[in-house]
Amino acid sequence: MNRSITSIIIFFISFTIWAQTPQKLNAVEIYEQVQKLNFLGKVLYVAAHPDDENTKLITYFSNHYHAQTAYLSLTRGDGGQNLIGTELREKLGAIRTQELLAARRIDGGEQFFTRANDFGFSKEPNETFAIWNKNEVMEDVIQVMETFRPDIVINRFAHNTPGTTHGHHTASAMLSLEAYDLVKYQPKRIFFNTSWWFYGSQEAFDAADKSKLLAINSNVFYPLKGKSNNEIAALSRSQHKCQGFGTLGTRGDEIEYLELLKGDLPSNTNLFEGIDTSWNRVKGGNEIGKILYEIEKNFNFGNPSVHIPNLIKAYDLIQKLEDTHWREIKSTQIIKIIEACSGLFMEAIADTETITKDSKFNLQLEVINRSQSNVKLISVNALNIKNQTQNKPLKNNEKVSFQYKDVVVGNAVDYSNLFWLKEQQTDGMYRVSDKSIRILPEISTSFPVIFTIEIEGKTIEFVKNICYKFNNPDDGETYVPFTILPEFTATIEPKVIIFNSTQPKEITVKVKAHKANASGKLSLAIPQDWKMEPKEIPFTIDAKNEERKFTFKIYPTKAEITSKLVAQITTSNGILDKELITIQYPHIPKQTILVTSTSKVVKLDIATKGKNIGYIMGAGDEVNKNLENLGFQITNLNAGEITPDNLKPFDAVILGIRAFNVIDELKYKNKILFNYVANGGNLIVQYNTTNNLVTKEIAPYNLELSRDRVTDEKAKVTFLQPNHKVLNQPNKITEKDFEGWVQEQGLYYPNKWSNEFIPILASNDEGEPSKTGGLVIAKHGKGNYIYTGLSFFRELPEGVSGAYRIFANLIALDK
Repeated sequence: MNRSITSIIIFFISFTIWAQTPQKLNAVEIYEQVQKLNFLGKVLYVAAHPDDENTKLITYFSNHYHAQTAYLSLTRGDGGQNLIGTELREKLGAIRTQELLAARRIDGGEQFFTRANDFGFSKEPNETFAIWNKNEVMEDVIQVMETFRPDIVINRFAHNTPGTTHGHHTASAMLSLEAYDLVKYQPKRIFFNTSWWFYGSQEAFDAADKSKLLAINSNVFYPLKGKSNNEIAALSRSQHKCQGFGTLGTRGDEIEYLELLKGDLPSNTNLFEGIDTSWNRVKGGNEIGKILYEIEKNFNFGNPSVHIPNLIKAYDLIQKLEDTHWREIKSTQIIKIIEACSGLFMEAIADTETITKDSKFNLQLEVINRSQSNVKLISVNALNIKNQTQNKPLKNNEKVSFQYKDVVVGNAVDYSNLFWLKEQQTDGMYRVSDKSIRILPEISTSFPVIFTIEIEGKTIEFVKNICYKFNNPDDGETYVPFTILPEFTATIEPKVIIFNSTQPKEITVKVKAHKANASGKLSLAIPQDWKMEPKEIPFTIDAKNEERKFTFKIYPTKAEITSKLVAQITTSNGILDKELITIQYPHIPKQTILVTSTSKVVKLDIATKGKNIGYIMGAGDEVNKNLENLGFQITNLNAGEITPDNLKPFDAVILGIRAFNVIDELKYKNKILFNYVANGGNLIVQYNTTNNLVTKEIAPYNLELSRDRVTDEKAKVTFLQPNHKVLNQPNKITEKDFEGWVQEQGLYYPNKWSNEFIPILASNDEGEPSKTGGLVIAKHGKGNYIYTGLSFFRELPEGVSGAYRIFANLIALDK
C-alpha cells in the first residue's frame, strides 16, 4: 500500500477515537500502555455488523496479551432496527458506528469498516454479493489487512455453511478467508471463532472432531483493573444500546473455541506461538526493548514522570527504525505515553460550536506541564493561522493560555458531515473516492492543532482537535465537535406528503441561519406541471441559530406520481440545499449529518374511513407521524394511558414495532386491548421479535411468532382471500400496491395460529416455501385483531403508496 495512505490511516485510527473529550490517563492506564508498547503483535477480528463481534475475545487479546486488536465490521449496521429512537438507515448507521467506537474505548480495541452498505437481512451470501460490489468490498478487506497487518485473523462466522445464518455473516467469513491468501503480508494463521451454537446443540458439539480446535480460557482476572475479562467485555457489548444488547458480566472460567482454517495450529493456548512479539521483531528494536522493558519492569506508579528521560531516548531510537510500519505505530503509542507521564494537557477550544466558512471565531488554547521535566512550548499551528512561535518554558503546574482572535476557516474547508455520506451511494455500497479514509470509522470534523513541544531537549509534535466546550448543568464539562455549516439549512415538513385529491396543501419549510444578519430567497423545486404559491420567499434572519418557518401552497395535478420537493435557498454565495440532522445520545458523541433537503410527495387515489387513532409507541418508529398524512387524528398513548375509558374514542389502536418486546405493562394490559377489540375496535399489532416477549399472550387467540421473513421486497404476493374486506374496502388492493417497496417485505411472521385467524397474503423468497403469516386477521367480538409483520415502519417513511393504501384498509376494516 502507498506509504502516505498507511500513515494517514494510522494517524486517524490513533487520533479520532478520542477526538472530543480529552483522554487523561492515570498511572495504571499509563502502565498498561507501556505493556502494549512492548508487545509487537496484532489480531484482527472479522464479522459483518456492529454487535457481531465477540467482545470477550477482543478484550482478551487487547488486555491479556496487550496486542493491538481490531474489529473489522464490513458494514455500519444501517439495515437494522433501533430500540432507542426513530433513526433508521444512514442515521442508524451513524449511531452504530459510534457505539462500536464506544465499545472499543472500553475493551481496548480499534475499529475498521468497508464501504459495504447494510441493505437489510439476506438469507445467503449469493444474494449478498448480488447487491454488494464483491470486488470493492474485497478491496477494502485487503486494504484493512495490509494496513493493519495482523498476525492472527479470527472470523466470527463460518465460511462454508451458506443459508444457515444471515448472508452478510457468511459473506464476511468468505471474504476474510479469500483475502488471507491475497494480501502481501500474510497473517500467521486464521481461525473461526466457533461454539456449540454453530453445531446446533451442545451434544453435537461435544461429539465433534476437535483436532483443529483450540480451547482458550478467556475469562481471566485483571488485578490492575479489578475486573474479569468478561466483566469488561460485557461493558463493551452493552454499548450497543440501539440494539438492546445490554449484557451481564461474568466471573470464573469460560472457554472460547478457535477452529484453525489456515496456517499452523499452535501446540498450546499461546495464539502467538511462532510469532516474535518482542522488540527483536524489528531491525534496531533490541536497543529500544532494553530501555522500555526496564520501564515496564520498574514502573513508578507514584510518579510516572521519572520515566520521561528514558522514554525520550526510546522515542529517538524509534524514529531511526527502517521498518516504517512499526515506526509509525510505535511513535504514536510512545508519544501518547510521554504526554501522559508528563501530565501534559493541551486543548484548543472554539468560542462557538458551529461556524460558517466566512464567519469569524476566537480560538482559546491552553497548555500545562504537570511534571518536573524540562518542557518548552515551541510553537502552535492551526488552520490558516501563521505558525505562532512561542519558545515559552512550561513550568510545573503553571498554565499557559492564549487566544487567536477573528479566525476564519475559509472556503477550502468542507462542511461537516460523515465522510461516507458525502457521495451518492447505491443500495449495496457507499462511495468514498479518497482511499486513504474509506476503511476508517470516522474522521471527526477534523481541525488539527499541532502543538510543537520540546521535552528534555527533544522536539515532539502533539496533535489535538479543535472542539467546543461548555458546562452542562447535568453533566458538567462537556465537549462537542466543532462544526462547519452552510449559511442556512432547511427542513421541509413533513418528510412525506400525501395528496389524495387535486386540492392544494400548505407545506412548511423551516430555515435555520448559522450566521447573524443573513439574507436569502427560499424556493421549492416541485414536480413538473405542479404549481406553487409563492414562487419564492425573500427573507432575512437577524440572529445566529434563529429558525423561521415559511409556508408554500402546493397544487398537484390529477396524475398519480411519486416525486420529491427540494428546498433551495439562493444567497450571494450560491444556492444552498442542505438539511441539518443532528443525532445526540448520552453514550455517543454528537453527530452532524448534512443531506439534501427533500420531502417525498405522493399523489395517489386513496380513501380512508375512521378518524381517531390511538398509537402506542414500541421500540421507536414514525408510522404515527406518517399516518397523519392521510388526515388521521393521532393520539400517542403511553402504557399508563391504556385504560378502557381512554381507548373508547378510537376507531383503531395501533401498537408500534416491538411493543410486546419493550412495554412491560403489556403483560397485563393486553387484556384491556383485547376487550377494546371485543367492544368493536380494530387493534393493529406491528411486528415483534421472538426473543424477550413480555408475554406470550400477544393476541386474544393462540398466535405464535417465528423468524419467518421475506427479505426480497420485490417478492410476488398472492392474495389468499381476494374477497376479504381488507383487500377491497375502501381501497381495492392489487399486486401493484406491493411495487416500490424498500429493503424487505416483512419480518418475524407468525407461523402458527388458531382457527380464528385468517391469513390474507402469501409470498416467499426465491427457493423457499410460501410464508402466509405476513398479515393475519381474527374477528374478536365486535372488532378485529390484526397482526402484521409487513415492514410498514420502513415503507411509510419512504412514501410507498401501496403501503399507505393497505394500512388505510386495516384501519377501516368493518367501519
